[in-house]
Amino acid sequence: MSRARVGIVGAGRVGAVLGARLRAAGHDVVAVSARSEASLLRARTLLHGVPVLDPAEVVRRSDLVLLAVPDDSLEQLAAELAPHVHEGQLVLHTSGRHGRAVLASLADRGARTVAFHPAMTFTGSDVDLDRTCVMGLTAADEDRPEVEALALAVGGTPVWVDEADRVVYHAALAHGANHVVTVVNQAMDLLRSIGVADPSAVLEPLLRASVTNTLAYGDAALTGPVARGDARTVEAHLDAIHTAVDDGGEIAATYTALSAATIERALRDARIDEHAAASLRDSLSEGAER
Repeated sequence: MSRARVGIVGAGRVGAVLGARLRAAGHDVVAVSARSEASLLRARTLLHGVPVLDPAEVVRRSDLVLLAVPDDSLEQLAAELAPHVHEGQLVLHTSGRHGRAVLASLADRGARTVAFHPAMTFTGSDVDLDRTCVMGLTAADEDRPEVEALALAVGGTPVWVDEADRVVYHAALAHGANHVVTVVNQAMDLLRSIGVADPSAVLEPLLRASVTNTLAYGDAALTGPVARGDARTVEAHLDAIHTAVDDGGEIAATYTALSAATIERALRDARIDEHAAASLRDSLSEGAER
């Protein structure tokens, strides 16, 4: 597909950015749909000059359609758009969870369906235009070369994911990326509670080193009181967390759950023995009863 007429359904953070990247790669973005004020602003900013139309008209005008909508609304949207697709039309969605099956209503009408998920967090601004990431792809065998070329064109590194593995793939990304946001924000809340004016300055070098070491060395990168078997330190942490901030119970619950999982990893990696693991579990149990 040397120069495709591209339609974007959903000018959210992902759709607007991928649309801009496809246009920069030489494709003709002919239409976009947008509903909210934020989406309309992204369409005007990142897809300047592209007409904003209803989703059905976007599909009718396009050779390649990008569906960039929330996971849970994708199947219904596909069913609504099915009467408007044409034979051989390439329809991509950006959901991490779903493969091709969610677009079955479009495939029944002759469309070629593809899962085209960027493994990246987006701001929906021009900051995203130069970021590179893996693209988690699922496509029919005969469409793979074309889809891989599209992934490369938008700055992605193609990684093929089987239809049956999509949910595990997405769970891994969500667990690794989304939950770290919660943990880091909780850590910043605790630092603010003791008067640290710039918690990010304290945490950033530590977090960068931790992530880098973990990606390189796996469980060998683990440090801290659980890895050392310091049960009394864990107990002291929980005591302090409960009283430090208003949502101390919530943070303590997160700390307890992640510590319990870390005990098992440290045990399997022989960082601690069964006796140390039992002491750590007792400390967590006592903390949970507060």
